[in-house]
Amino acid sequence: MSLEPGRRARYLEVLGIDVWVPRSDRGLASSAREQVQVPALERAEGASIAAAAPPQPVAATTTHAAPAALKHPAVSGPDDWASLQAEVRPCTRCPLHRGRTQAVFASGDRAARWMVIGEAPGAEEDRQGEPFVGSAGQLLDAMLAAIGLPRPSVFVTNMVKCRPPQNRDPKPEELASCRPYLERQLRLLQPTLILVVGRIAAQNLLATDAPLARLRGQLHRVGVLNTPAIVTYHPAYLLRTPADKRKAWEDLKLARRTFDELVATAAT
Repeated sequence: MSLEPGRRARYLEVLGIDVWVPRSDRGLASSAREQVQVPALERAEGASIAAAAPPQPVAATTTHAAPAALKHPAVSGPDDWASLQAEVRPCTRCPLHRGRTQAVFASGDRAARWMVIGEAPGAEEDRQGEPFVGSAGQLLDAMLAAIGLPRPSVFVTNMVKCRPPQNRDPKPEELASCRPYLERQLRLLQPTLILVVGRIAAQNLLATDAPLARLRGQLHRVGVLNTPAIVTYHPAYLLRTPADKRKAWEDLKLARRTFDELVATAAT
């Protein structure tokens, strides 16, 4: 099932992506958005943004049920997840626990094939106990929806589970203290693909000091399971630097193509 044209246009508008609509259809689309000319990049590709999207994208439904293609046929038992979450909740491995309201474990489907890994909870995440809420979370939702992924079908977590003071970058020792929890999440979930958002998460996961610009646009491997991963910008960065939303859209298309190829290869 594909996204409704109006809904997809709204998601792409949030991403700052211009949408090409055939001249004959402009009357139907005008209620959703004033149409603009297709960018030169998309004309060069010979297609619109919508046509360049992955084939057979998975749409959000009113029930938010994750489509079968985005779920594992068999998943880890709930007791494994419950015991891990029970360990994270009262954790005092690093000083970050002193200023937290609560540890932020994860959100989303524990049978998901997609995993999103960010940096650390912010103030709103610390208050609600869920990663990627507020304005950055809303943009992440739009980014995922633009490639056919309803947010509830994706497993979302952070490198560290407690908010750093004043939203500063996590320190190396804090990242190291929380890394075993992330590795256990990876082993339990065994995702087909990881979308890594932001420089801190990318550099730590990939054990590199390379800038984000050099880590984008290629397939990486993460952890003991050698899980495929694609790197992109953090939604909070994109809110501050909207000019880079176009680059993020290219990353998202690469992630979706890579996922579809991995699934097709596994099925043969």
